[in-house]
Amino acid sequence: MTPVELSRTVLRAVRRAVDGGELCVSVPERAVVAPPGPGGCGDYATAIALRLARPAGQPPLRVAEVLRSHLLALDGIRDVVVTGPGFLNISLEDGQAEGGSVRLVEDVLRDGVRYGYGYRFASSDTACHGTAQDVRLRCPADLRALVVADALARLLRSQGAGVRVVCAGPVPREWGELFAVRDVGLDEVDGLADSEGGEAVGAGAAPVLVRPVPAPVPAADVLALGRDAGRWALLHPAGHDRPRIGAEHLVQRESNPLFRVRYAHARTRALHRNAAALGFGPEPGATHVPAVARPLLATLADHPRVLARAAAHRAPDRLARHLVTVADAVLPLLPAVLPLGEEKPSAAHRARLALAEAAGTVLAGGLSLLGIDAPDHL
Repeated sequence: MTPVELSRTVLRAVRRAVDGGELCVSVPERAVVAPPGPGGCGDYATAIALRLARPAGQPPLRVAEVLRSHLLALDGIRDVVVTGPGFLNISLEDGQAEGGSVRLVEDVLRDGVRYGYGYRFASSDTACHGTAQDVRLRCPADLRALVVADALARLLRSQGAGVRVVCAGPVPREWGELFAVRDVGLDEVDGLADSEGGEAVGAGAAPVLVRPVPAPVPAADVLALGRDAGRWALLHPAGHDRPRIGAEHLVQRESNPLFRVRYAHARTRALHRNAAALGFGPEPGATHVPAVARPLLATLADHPRVLARAAAHRAPDRLARHLVTVADAVLPLLPAVLPLGEEKPSAAHRARLALAEAAGTVLAGGLSLLGIDAPDHL
């Protein structure tokens, strides 16, 4: 059972409690599940009971006990323990957690950099539920606004939307040359250059204004960082935050989030090359994945939701921060991927290599949606 499948199982328990009259709440769209925190136990934990307590008009512990009884009645659940103010700690049946991780890695490796594409998203101002939307993005002639609109167009198209991007004024040639944007006007059919392509959207699409806080320095200072670091500097902060533009985006050390993301991806590619030289390749297998990889599995399973919500909320910064989380989660796994000394490649090494490659695939796909290269060598 993958985290996504477990999330649906938790929502099924909520729905049963609502249908049985034990809870009077609206069933949420999703239930967040993650590895248990300090004081927790089992395979996964969720705070859904704390989230529902106020609208249900009941104490969190009472809501947790109601949901616990319904969870225990569902397939794949071995035990549920309530801890703290109302956290549900879920233990899966033997083989469920392992089988879910295998399917997750297989899904990522099968879909490649398009893992997470095509998931329909919901937002308050548009209809969804399986219907691709037409979105018209309008931005001022500001470098950050153009870059954010470009990344947002990529995200929206990854989720099946038709996108048109228009600008309030001409775009300087040097912006287009370095940051892959074109000179556009309000009445142009096409907007920013998009490596993912996609149909232009007619004038009837409701306009969405893209107006993040501008960079506090001249555009020339952003251009001096180069395309990758410059785009990251503009996209990583939330739109309402003022971006920091400086040499810290170019340093090759852990303090630089962009470096950590690209370094993690390059390490996964290096492991692939080294494993090939040793005569083995990736092969998903759950029983050989170490405990240190559990946070990584959760972040990979969450990737489709991150893409969908980043598109729905017009917030490419959510994807940027998610990539940092994936990078930080995969780095502890990497030293255990290759055999040491005279050790022969085993099923454990093949499984760890598959998981590392899945993480590298997600990093590469996410960077591509941000318009940033994912080099194989750093």
